[in-house]
Amino acid sequence: MASILLICTANICRSPMAEAIFKAKLGDVFKTIVSAGVHADPRGGPVDARAAAALARHKYSLERKWRSRRAEPESLGDYDLVLVMEAEHADALRAKAAPEHHARIRLLTDFVPELAGQDVPDPYFGPPQGFDVVIGMIERAAQRLLTESREGRLKLG
Repeated sequence: MASILLICTANICRSPMAEAIFKAKLGDVFKTIVSAGVHADPRGGPVDARAAAALARHKYSLERKWRSRRAEPESLGDYDLVLVMEAEHADALRAKAAPEHHARIRLLTDFVPELAGQDVPDPYFGPPQGFDVVIGMIERAAQRLLTESREGRLKLG
């Protein structure tokens, strides 16, 4: 079974939401599903309350002791697939990661054909509904990954 790392900026909104959704939908496909942030506080912190509320509205949850963590480019080799929320996150990771790990870094939206190449919007500075929009995007990507995995078409880095 493969492992996946989900990346956003601070690991308090988008990537923890993706972690919860991927664990619920893809826990049988990936042995490890974790999240991190390119600029996460190295001391760790809780998920944003609005993200947690959106997850609860959609019947998802994170582990009770969940804490944010910083993405470490040198550990990218530990994961078969690294999904980022923004092209900027991919650029930041590739700038520090070993070249052999670059191919495993992909945009989450690349698994949703009509959204391919687009960033997942950061809901942090917007209205609470933005968190629901992001959850919808993540669910679509998770479903596509599940389909590709079941059909043997999932290509891992």
